[in-house]
Order: sequence, then C-alpha cells, then structure tokens
Amino acid sequence: MTKLSPLITEQHKRERESMASNKLKLEGKVAIITGGASGIGETTTRLFAAHGASVVIADINDSLGHLVAASISPPGRCSFIHCDVRNELHLAAAVDHAITTYGRLDILFSNAGVAGPLTGILDLDPAGLDHTLAVHVRGTSLAIKHAGQAMAAAGTRGSIICMASVSGIQGGFAPVAYMTAKHAVLGLAKAAAAELGGKGVRVNCVSPYLLATPLTCGAYGIDGAKLEEISSAGAILKGTVLRADDVATAVLFLASDDSAFISGHNLVIDGGVTVVNTTLPKFV
Repeated sequence: MTKLSPLITEQHKRERESMASNKLKLEGKVAIITGGASGIGETTTRLFAAHGASVVIADINDSLGHLVAASISPPGRCSFIHCDVRNELHLAAAVDHAITTYGRLDILFSNAGVAGPLTGILDLDPAGLDHTLAVHVRGTSLAIKHAGQAMAAAGTRGSIICMASVSGIQGGFAPVAYMTAKHAVLGLAKAAAAELGGKGVRVNCVSPYLLATPLTCGAYGIDGAKLEEISSAGAILKGTVLRADDVATAVLFLASDDSAFISGHNLVIDGGVTVVNTTLPKFV
C-alpha cells in the first residue's frame, strides 16, 4: 500500500481540522484595523470579531470608535485607540496597545483613508495632494513599519492587508490625488511583501470597485442609493451590487490561514471592471 508523503499527510490534517472547525477563521488572533470605526473598516471589525479575533480599532473618530467597540460582544473583544495615521507615534501606540491588551499582534488591516481633493491635474491643489498622500501612503507605510516590527520580533507569521483600489490599477476612476495615492499603496505593498517575507509576514492588498461608504458618499455629496446606481451602471457583473461586506470577506480571506501562501497579491474586487475597456461616469 502506497504511503502518503509527510507533506500530503500534514495537508490533509489541516484540511480536516479546517472542516471540523468550519467556522472561526481568526480564533485567538489579534488585529489592528485603522479607520475601523465606519464603512469598510467597521464592517471588517465586526466580521473579524465574529470569527474569533480580538480587534483594536485605530481611528480619529473617538465617538464612533468607542461606540463600535462597545457594541461588539463579548465585552473586551474589541477596543478603541485614537489614531491619526499621519502621526507615527499614534501608530506605534496602537501596536503597543494591541500587544499590551491582548498579548500579541497577528493582523494589520491598513484601511484609513480620505477621498482627497475632487480636482483633476490641471486644477491640482498641492496642499490637498500632500494631505491625501500623507494619509494613504505615509500612513500605510508607518502602519506596516510598526506592525511588521512587532510581528518580526515575536516570530509571528503575520498578515498585513492594505486598502488599495481599482483607482490604483487604471486611470479614470477617481480624482488625481486619490489615484496617485492608491498607485503608491500598491507599490508599497509589493516592496513590503518582498522584505517581510523573510520574516514570515505576508503583505497583500484589496482593490475594490466603487461602493457606497460614508467616506465616498460624503466626499461626493451623493446618497448611498445614488452611488450604488452609478456603480451598477458601470459594472460588468450584473445582478449584484458591491457592498462593504464583500470587501470585508476578501480581507478576512487574506487575514486568515486560508491564504497562508499568498503574499504580494492584489485581490481585485470589481466584478471584472478592470479587465475590460470601460467608461464610467466621471466625478471630476
């Protein structure tokens, strides 16, 4: 009788364990989510907690952050810390808070962002560009730096997920400052994946298509229903609408051991929009 190799046997063991548990993908893990008080961040916070993770919400919105954290059961499963991602000391404090409160750090979802100035290149406001890059690029860089240091020091096979966008893949989806920032985030994630792989830490991105979030609706002065109408009109995949829980589920996959050998990847959540030549209504 042919014997299975040790590698195959171990793989089957993991599969059986996964099927047996069939449930909590992040049990015992600790995550930091920047911008976790609303929108995609809040949805991901709740999903992570439902899958057994302890979650630190790092956000500038104190009232919402405390409210979301307090609403998640059991008490203490989620906590809040004030964090402006442009401030390196704030990010270092968020990492320290996670380790002090929960004993470790396994996952970072660098999600905080701003819409930026709604102008094209000919009317570009340098101050608006600087602010957009500071939040998206500086903020993500520093978040990866401090989370990566903690994971490497502890020997944790961690997972870092960066919020990118279809705007970082091709032109025409958003104003120039936002598009520039998201292109930079994709490059940053690749560089970080190459460097941190040697420490056993994975780095990936998610790139959603247009969806209704408080940030997007507020930036463009459009309600959620109208934004979903615009999104659906430009979509390739019909019969469904992209929502925050779709993005959160993708982030959960990249955070969990289901993606244990995936690093340096950009998981595009766009229903196929970026694989065709499409024209969307322009915002600017």
